[in-house]
Amino acid sequence: MPEKLTFDALKKQVHAGEIDTILVCLVDMQGRLMGKRFLAQHFVDSAYEETHCCNYLLATDLEMATPDGYASTSWQSGYGDYVMKPDLETLRPVPWLEGTAMVLCDVLDHHTHEAVPHSPRAVLKKQLARLDALGFSAAMATELEFFLFEKSYDEIRKGGFRDLTPISGYNEDYHIFQTTKEEHVMRPIRNHLYAAGIPIENTKGEAEAGQEELNIKYDAPLNCADHHTIAKHAIKEIAWQNGHAASFLPKWHQDRVGSSSHIHQSLWKDGKSAFYDPDAKHGMSDLMRHYMAGLIKYAPDVTYFLAPYVNSYKRFQKGTFAPTGTVWSIDNRTAGFRLCGENTKAVRVECRVGGSDLNPYLAMATQLAAGIAGIEEKLDLQPALTGDAYEDTGAKQIPANLRDAMVTLKGSDMLRAALGDVVVDHYQRCAEVEQEDFERVVTDYEIARGFEKA
Repeated sequence: MPEKLTFDALKKQVHAGEIDTILVCLVDMQGRLMGKRFLAQHFVDSAYEETHCCNYLLATDLEMATPDGYASTSWQSGYGDYVMKPDLETLRPVPWLEGTAMVLCDVLDHHTHEAVPHSPRAVLKKQLARLDALGFSAAMATELEFFLFEKSYDEIRKGGFRDLTPISGYNEDYHIFQTTKEEHVMRPIRNHLYAAGIPIENTKGEAEAGQEELNIKYDAPLNCADHHTIAKHAIKEIAWQNGHAASFLPKWHQDRVGSSSHIHQSLWKDGKSAFYDPDAKHGMSDLMRHYMAGLIKYAPDVTYFLAPYVNSYKRFQKGTFAPTGTVWSIDNRTAGFRLCGENTKAVRVECRVGGSDLNPYLAMATQLAAGIAGIEEKLDLQPALTGDAYEDTGAKQIPANLRDAMVTLKGSDMLRAALGDVVVDHYQRCAEVEQEDFERVVTDYEIARGFEKA
């Protein structure tokens, strides 16, 4: 494992002039890093204790607009401050930026210094506390899929996001020769992230031209979410530094494969897998069966947190490896949930629903909430699906679009009990904002289809 950067080590590097800038960041609702660049000396002298930000940072859309309808903040309440409390356990160098280190922050109420309940790290921490009260810990891993494009972000933006050309000319799934051509981007991604303390395992070409995948070693959920968020940020910055654009849009073209973010998960107790029973069918303990049954029963409830935008639902197409049914299978990539490591101590479940645009803190938190509900309700797990899940007409389906996912989220008694009404209402409003914004837009498709013919 790569070494962590301690606060004492940071102070020495600052005094030696090796580090002069600290990125002090929170994670917003969209899973992005927001914050400030501190003069390193000021940070180690005093700002390591806390800094402040406007509370609109947890009530914006992708464009950083400030839509109304949020209970937590508004024009009427004046948009006050939140406290950004650096978590010094997350300190790390940022090797792809000269003389720079980074720290992630918890977001606290300015008056009470209590955690802001809808902040992504707080949402995940609450579910981890519930899991701990049951006597378990969790291990999770996320896969990051994305596309690299020939042109830079600025060139693509100035061209109106049209005529997008991937960095490669053909499907590069596991393709060594094609990915060699992309090593000027992918090699620094792997090496810089590892030097930043993130346990990188590998990169590979994915199932489309220009599509890449980054894999990071499993870890405790909070670490996993931190690693995912920093890696996604780094991929964009390193691609930009090399004159290219990296996109985590789940479906950038109707004829191209989408990008996902699968979530591997297992529960542990006293250093041993609580999912593994060597005497049980498939090596699955009763606890694992209850947990998986919870994931399946409540998959529609949590879909918004796995697919948070209008575009997210364009992935879910038959024959694309993006699942549509809430069924499980054994090492079968057509199902929404795949049993991995059958009959081994590494037995785990992979949720294949999530897209590359998910916020990992919220996605993992709601996976845990669904699994915990399965344990508490002692749900029975139905037999594994065999064959093509797309042909299983009896399988319960995940919501087909953002509007349906939003309605399901709003009515979820399970999530309201697990996350709290305040959190559910906050993210339900976030979903509404995305839907309302999309419905105002006249698309190229509508004009081309109806300009003359309608």
